[in-house]
Order: sequence, then structure tokens, then C-alpha cells
Amino acid sequence: MHNFDGMSPQLTPCTYSEGFKFYLLPAIYGAVFLFGAPLNASVILHIWRSRLALTRSSIYMLNLATADLLYTCSLPLLVLYHSRHDYWPFGNATCKLVRFQFYSNLHGSIFFLTVVSVERCLGVCWPLASWRLRHCVGVRGAWIVSLAIWATVLALCFPTLSFASTGIQRNRTVCYDLSKPGQAAQYLPYGIALTALGFMAPFMVIITCYCRMAHVLCRNGFSAGLGKRRQALRMIAVVAAVFAVSFLPFHLTKTAYQLVYSMPGLACKVRNLYAIIYKSTRPFASLNSIIDPFLFFYTQTADRRTNRLTPPKLLITSEVKMMT
Repeated sequence: MHNFDGMSPQLTPCTYSEGFKFYLLPAIYGAVFLFGAPLNASVILHIWRSRLALTRSSIYMLNLATADLLYTCSLPLLVLYHSRHDYWPFGNATCKLVRFQFYSNLHGSIFFLTVVSVERCLGVCWPLASWRLRHCVGVRGAWIVSLAIWATVLALCFPTLSFASTGIQRNRTVCYDLSKPGQAAQYLPYGIALTALGFMAPFMVIITCYCRMAHVLCRNGFSAGLGKRRQALRMIAVVAAVFAVSFLPFHLTKTAYQLVYSMPGLACKVRNLYAIIYKSTRPFASLNSIIDPFLFFYTQTADRRTNRLTPPKLLITSEVKMMT
């Protein structure tokens, strides 16, 4: 199956061979919906049942699971869309809503993973500061941070409602993922800004946190027990897997795809190659909705430990040991 596309009026129209996506995208999106929706719903239900004992970490995990659940809810229409060879019969408003839901909750997951990582980093590297923060700011502060994250994500992704739209290709109604072909030049600055602010900035924060955590955890003088060390290392592995498999390839290829399709006169073979690479990695951005719930089960054990009132003297001793 071939698909016609041109990213701007100045570009020579090309016909792309991308029949693979009519099988790859529905298969992965369908699997993510079938597994991710119940997994994240179970996390939300578990946290809701224990809402009288909410912690800062559980509030962040609740919001992360909510973002992932909302994300999976955007996938059934995309499964139908791609399985019908990119035929969109659901109208322009639904197209805009699905694309907005897709990207806003994708970036919501990134931001909440970042804040969970920062919370863990404080607990491992600066336990005294973490203890003070937990008891001074408390649960109310976590809700305020969560609301600020949602507001930031909605603001970052709001232009998607303008750029995403339906159009006609080869006498079929399609729902453009990024923008209409004629809006490529206008979309490019926004797309790069969204990647920089919505992915690269959180990614750098996470890398910094985990480098610091790994340094502390691998030192012989780390005061936590072997079990807690292993738990922290497992959490690092889970988040690293999410970014390595899901977020990083998607954002790199998406940015390259935008740049290539903004270049007039570029050979169709080159544009076709980047189209294949980007559309091959796009469905894997959904896999975080399956992996993230396991992060909750890893961290809830640590929450039960840290929720016990730890004597400040012990925390001061722990922090002194790590600094020496």
C-alpha cells in the first residue's frame, strides 16, 4: 500500500511505501490498550482504596497511572484508523481530540516519571532533606505539584488542537498526526519546542538524578540495607527501560522526520526512509503505559518503609555517611 504525502506546497509530492504500518500500528496499539488499560486501572483502584494513607509518591503514581490510562483510551480509534488503511470516518473534531489526548498524556507520563525520579533521588541521596520535605510540605504539596504538571502539559500540547486536522489523500479522509502538509513550516518550531521542553528537559533531569543515585548506591558506605538498594536499582532499571525503548527513539525520529520534511527539493527516497523509521518507532512510544504500572509495585514497598517516622538522628547519621 502506498501513501501520498507532501509536507509543504514547495515540496515535490512523493508516494511512500508504508504498508507495514497498517499491521504494525494496530497490533501494538491494540496490545497496549488490552494490557495497559487494566494495569493502570488496577493501580488507580489500589491507590484509591488506600486513599486515607496517601503519600507524596503515591499521589505522583496516581497521576502517572491516570495519564497512562487516558493515553490508552486514545488508542482504539487509532487501531481502527490504521487497520482501515488510514481511513478516518470520525470527523475533524474527533481527530483533533484524539491527537491532543495522545500527545498530552504521553508528555504527562514523562513529567510524572520525572517527578517520581526526583522524589526517589532525594530519598536515596539526601534522606534528611527528603524527610523534612515529606513532613513540612506533605501530601498537599504533592497535589499542587501534580496540578502544576497538568497545567504545563496542557499548555505545551494545546497547539496540537490547531495543527491536527483531517484532510484528503488519494480520495480518502485521513487524520494528520502532526499537521497538514501545507502547515509543515509553521509546525516545525512548535514541534522542536515540544520535544525540547516536553522530553529533553525532563530526560536530562532524570539522567542527572540516576547518575547521582547510582553513585550513592554503588558506594560501600551507603547506609541503606541490601534490600532497599536492590529496590532502588530496580526502579532505575524500569525507568531507564521506559526511556530507552519508548520515549527516546520516538522523539529522536520524530524530530528528524520534521526536519527532513521541511527541506524543499529533498529526494523522495530520503523522505521515504525517514517516514519508515519514524512510523516504525511511533507505536513503541505507547509501551510505557504497560511498563509504568510495574514501577508502582516496585515503589510501594519503599513507601511503606519510608512512611514510618524515621528518627531525625538516624537520617542525619545516614547523610553524614554519604558525604564522607
